[in-house]
Amino acid sequence: MPTRLEFRFSLWPTLATAAGIALMLSLGNWQLNRAQEKIDLKARIDERAKGPPINVSAAPLDARDVQLRRVEARGSFDPKYAVFIDNRIWHGVAGYQVVMPLRLGDGGRYVLVNRGWVAGTQDRNRLPEVKTPAEPVVVRGMALVPSKRFLELSGKTVEGRVWENLTIERYRQAMPIAIQPFVIQQDREGAPEDGLVREWEPPDLGIDRHYGYAFQWFALAVTIFVFYLVTHVKRKTEKKEPA
Repeated sequence: MPTRLEFRFSLWPTLATAAGIALMLSLGNWQLNRAQEKIDLKARIDERAKGPPINVSAAPLDARDVQLRRVEARGSFDPKYAVFIDNRIWHGVAGYQVVMPLRLGDGGRYVLVNRGWVAGTQDRNRLPEVKTPAEPVVVRGMALVPSKRFLELSGKTVEGRVWENLTIERYRQAMPIAIQPFVIQQDREGAPEDGLVREWEPPDLGIDRHYGYAFQWFALAVTIFVFYLVTHVKRKTEKKEPA
């Protein structure tokens, strides 16, 4: 017997489906807009990087004025207040990132410098030795504000000079020195031959993540629509009239 498809309309499921699809599409478009905003931000960052570096002196700076911009600072490193950021991997080798304050001129203000990566030792209780120039140096690099959004692997996030993560607030609470509200990620070019690795990943603005979320929302919209069709379109068998 022949069959045909029959659509069975029901008001509330139809309204709920329309609302759900509209919501999913709205969220997907919002994620696409966020991705475009990040693309525009990256373009501005790249443009800023071409300009002259901002001079970092002992005068207090606003992190918003220098975030993701090229900076230059002159001063002397103070190894006494250095911290080692733990669990940093480079080419499969576990180690640390060395964050050390640079005293700016003859003043009492410092700026934190991420000098680079160093391999760990066989003994977790013994930190690796880091060569530090005694004379004043010029540090060039990108200004970054360490993010507060990170996953702590344990409740014990600070252990002496070994830290699991770094924030400006945490450093200010732990160390008795005044610092600028950002960290300089030191360039490889122009840095001393100290054995530290300075191969930095570009700032992750999360552009691909926004595209991934947009795809998920659009896929959910399609899923809702398909489910609606499956539950509202039925096969109907037509009986033939006897000859």
